[in-house]
Formats: sequence, structure tokens, C-alpha cells
Amino acid sequence: MVLLLAFVFASSLQAPPFAHTVARVDASQLRYSWRPGCPLAPARLRRVQLTFWGFDGRAHTGTLVVNAQVVPSVVKVFARLYAARFPLRRLRPIDTYHGSDERSLAADNTAGFNCRYVIGPGPRRWSVHAYGEAIDVNPVENPYLESGRVHPRAGRAFLDRSHVRPGMAVRGGVLVRAFAAAGWWWGGRWSGSPDYQHFSATGG
Repeated sequence: MVLLLAFVFASSLQAPPFAHTVARVDASQLRYSWRPGCPLAPARLRRVQLTFWGFDGRAHTGTLVVNAQVVPSVVKVFARLYAARFPLRRLRPIDTYHGSDERSLAADNTAGFNCRYVIGPGPRRWSVHAYGEAIDVNPVENPYLESGRVHPRAGRAFLDRSHVRPGMAVRGGVLVRAFAAAGWWWGGRWSGSPDYQHFSATGG
């Protein structure tokens, strides 16, 4: 009886295996994040459902929209994060927030594609997100510092990067290493305006 109870308890602690699915998307599914004139057509994007660990210590399923060409590397990254039980707050397409980057950041949402311009100084230019080749991860725990402003505001509580807490991107940490292993670059390395949440396939 004792052995049976021990087996049941051990089984309950086993995590469900990492899983993912990939599907095409069209303009009707990108009502707020895409419009005519964007640098990438919906046919070149994919909707990727992924298993991830939440801050509640449980497995969840979320969705990212990314460029079809980076799907293999994205799956590789999130499989590594899942194996390490690295927590994500939310994993939803930006359309959930009507295409509003600020609303998505404030919700601590991890997201990929959004046809928008770069947030920051300089001439207006497309963000790497507009090409589906960038992902912002846990933006509250990993804020973007831009011209003295913190995006999102709640990220001010995480400006001290030496105080490492769950969900943070830190040099040599699980999150940064997972993306680096897939050949992606981390915005936290930018000295002028570090973007701790930002990872991209291009370095931009």
C-alpha cells in the first residue's frame, strides 16, 4: 500500500511532456497586428502553440505568432525553457491586446509578431517584431529602458538586475542561454538603452 501511494505521489509530480503545434495564419486572425503596407504578408507567418511553465508552477499552453522561417529555432528555445521550468506569465498573440504593445507589456505577456515601428529615438523604421523575428519575454520582469522611461512601468521593480528573481533575463541565465543556443540575440546587451525583454533572430 505504501509503495502504491509513493508511486501515485511521484506520478503526480511528473510534468506533462513539452508539446507544440504549428499552423498558418491569415489576415482575419491578425486583425489588430497586421495591415496592408506591413513588410511581411500573413502567409509568411505561423501560429505556434507551445507548452510553458507558469509562475504558478503548472504547465500551460500558449501561442506565439512568428515568421515561418524562425519556427524551428523558436520551438527549440521554448523546449529548453520548459525543460528548465523557466516561468512565463502569459503567452498570447498581440491581437489579444488589440495590437497595443503597451497593453501587452503591462500584462506581462510574452509575444512575437506585431507590425509596428521601433520604440525609441531615431528615424521611423520597422521593428524586428514587424518581421516576426523578435520575441519579448516577461516584460515586467525584463523592462525596456528608453530615454529615461521604463516599459512597462511595473518593470521599475526589476531595474536592479543583480537581484535575480524568477522570470528574469540575466547574463548567463536560463533564458539568455536558451535563445543564444538557437542563435538569437539579447537586447539586454545594449549599453545605451537595454531592452531586457527583447530577443531577436537578427540582433536588432
